[in-house]
Amino acid sequence: MALLEVKDLKVYFPIRGGIMGRIVNYVRAVDGVTFEVAERQTVGLIGESGSGKSTIGKAILGLVPLAGGTIHFDGKDITPFIGKNRSDYRKSVQMVFQDVHSSLNAKKRVLDIIAEPLRNFEKMSKGEERKRVDELLSIVGMSPENALKYPHEFSGGQRQRIGVARSIALKPKLIVADEPVSALDLSIQAQVLNYLKDVQEELGLSYLFISHDLGVVKHMCEILAIMHNSRFVEFGVADDIFNNPQHIYTKRLIASIPDVNPDLKYINAEKRKAINDEYEQRTAEYYLDGGKVYDLKKLSETHYVAMSDELPETAPGEAPEETPVNAQ
Repeated sequence: MALLEVKDLKVYFPIRGGIMGRIVNYVRAVDGVTFEVAERQTVGLIGESGSGKSTIGKAILGLVPLAGGTIHFDGKDITPFIGKNRSDYRKSVQMVFQDVHSSLNAKKRVLDIIAEPLRNFEKMSKGEERKRVDELLSIVGMSPENALKYPHEFSGGQRQRIGVARSIALKPKLIVADEPVSALDLSIQAQVLNYLKDVQEELGLSYLFISHDLGVVKHMCEILAIMHNSRFVEFGVADDIFNNPQHIYTKRLIASIPDVNPDLKYINAEKRKAINDEYEQRTAEYYLDGGKVYDLKKLSETHYVAMSDELPETAPGEAPEETPVNAQ
């Protein structure tokens, strides 16, 4: 049984116009996506800015209202309780934010920042609280002395580790990590990612890892969902998608990954040009009118792609199916 099951999730934002400010249309930020996150698994949501990936994370946490769909957690339908204070679900699902500067209250000590969720949900004495904060700092590789300092006294990587410590304070089962290293220097990104993996191993966590950086998700995720225009264009095991991308958008995204080998500079440039030409020429085969993405079709047990029924099969012996088991 999956830890998190999201079915046909929709998030629409109203567009208002006229003197009375009536709703004249909607922005379909997320337009019907389905996926699962198993225990101890890391699922990556990948896409460019505006694709809807961060909105999925916020919807799961109850930070934006749902226009449709259901969310099951640990076998229970928690859709009616999304966003409710002090629910068990709020304790079990936490978030690591992208902005390491504004996500920590500059006026509070690290002790108070990390202890805040404990004070909201747990009844601890001052001694128990301090002991727990020291334990959490130790988990993310920081000394207990740092508890009495303020956020401005730390580097960006250290601040993100403080954010991770706060997110695991209530011993959650799932963490939504929204671009957790995109605001950090390259030299610090690997350090924070390794801490996230260590914390996952030690506490048995699941991650929903949101990013636009394919290099990062290749290091972190077993399952990938490639998102474009509010829907999934490709879904499956990371190796399938990296080694055998099928959607024209996924191909273009993977081709954009820089190669450090200078000898391949011109070869890669030609490949990117060919892929961009394919994207322009075959858009109608992979997108409906208005740029809407097709439903996902099954290529194999571990690989789905959004495409027209008229496209030829790309997986030998596998006929595309319209209703995937674990993704849409």
